[in-house]
Amino acid sequence: MSKIGRSLYRLQADKTLFLLCDIQEKFKPAIPLLGAVIENSKKLVEAGKVFNIPLLVTEQYPEKLGPTVCEIDIKHACGVVPKTKFSMVIPPVEEKMKSIFGGTPQTAVLFGIETHVCIEQTAFDLLNKKINVWLVADCCASRLNQDRDLALERLRDIGCTITSTESVIFNLLSDKNHKSFKDIAGLVKKVSADLKIWLPTTTSTADANKK
Repeated sequence: MSKIGRSLYRLQADKTLFLLCDIQEKFKPAIPLLGAVIENSKKLVEAGKVFNIPLLVTEQYPEKLGPTVCEIDIKHACGVVPKTKFSMVIPPVEEKMKSIFGGTPQTAVLFGIETHVCIEQTAFDLLNKKINVWLVADCCASRLNQDRDLALERLRDIGCTITSTESVIFNLLSDKNHKSFKDIAGLVKKVSADLKIWLPTTTSTADANKK
């Protein structure tokens, strides 16, 4: 058993849901790393199409903040849901999850903005519903990097799996002989954008660096 009291597992496409949170046009000037988030999220969404993973998208107050950015193709999404609540876990989203899975997914792969607000509150609500959360750190941002990084620490501590775009993709791929290997190889040929995520340094690592 892992330290958070549950067995480790691999992602399974038929038990996984992609949740894209509020990557909207009006946030572009406010979030410095949003361009990198869009680039990586586009790669993740395209991989989701290859693996036939259902996608649900939310848009925060779209009347004022605009639609999801045009760079990310969400035409295949099972739903694009407007909201005013910060969490994505609202009745229309829950209803769509139920219609897709006959209940809830095993795992939600969660990404979007802002990490310390909508992403964090969504993760809380998903975990409370016994849904495993894989949080894609290089597809998440906040206006301040410190807010994002502190949120990632909190979310790791409460049981989220903190991961990256390519980690999710290769976890789903699993095997070079997977039927979709060539399609995925084309997607990951270009390295993902760097989100400059701060990683805490342990005492032992700091001491080792002094030597």
